[in-house]
Amino acid sequence: MRMTDVLRNNIIDKLLTITNKDYLSALYHLVNTNSAEGDTVKLTEEQILMLQLSDKDIKSGKLISQSQLDKDDLQWLKDQ
Repeated sequence: MRMTDVLRNNIIDKLLTITNKDYLSALYHLVNTNSAEGDTVKLTEEQILMLQLSDKDIKSGKLISQSQLDKDDLQWLKDQ
């Protein structure tokens, strides 16, 4: 049995023992909200602009490695 199946079955077993209506309602809302995989995120104009600028930087080669960014961050923190 896959781990996801075990988890799902354990959750179902626990749910069957809950009688508190408010608690069940909150769980239902949580599960219902997170199961909407087809939802799209609406971006603001500013977010779209930032993504466009990021694409432009990538295309022009204006990149630094994660390790260099980490070094720069540490140096900035030391300078503060």
